[in-house]
Amino acid sequence: MAEFIPVCAANALSAGQGRLVSVHEKEIALFNVDGEFFAMEDTCLHAGGPLHQGQLDGHVVTCPWHGWTFDVRTGCSPLHKIGLTRFQVRVSNDNIEVGPPL
Repeated sequence: MAEFIPVCAANALSAGQGRLVSVHEKEIALFNVDGEFFAMEDTCLHAGGPLHQGQLDGHVVTCPWHGWTFDVRTGCSPLHKIGLTRFQVRVSNDNIEVGPPL
């Protein structure tokens, strides 16, 4: 994925929410933390839980299945010392766009 792909309108994702988006058949969790957007793999490394459905508390999302936590800024699980792939995010013409991995 070398280019940025529009995934939703910027006003469609409220602060404190997550949303599932698909880019080139890859499921990506998109989060809004106080107007700043973050994107990372949607699948929890523990048991495959859907992170976009998790509880977002500041920059930390908690997997709804078994409670693993990940920092949306880094993709890392601080307790388990492993991480998820993150993706570039930008807002262009009032649309959120997801780009290449970081």
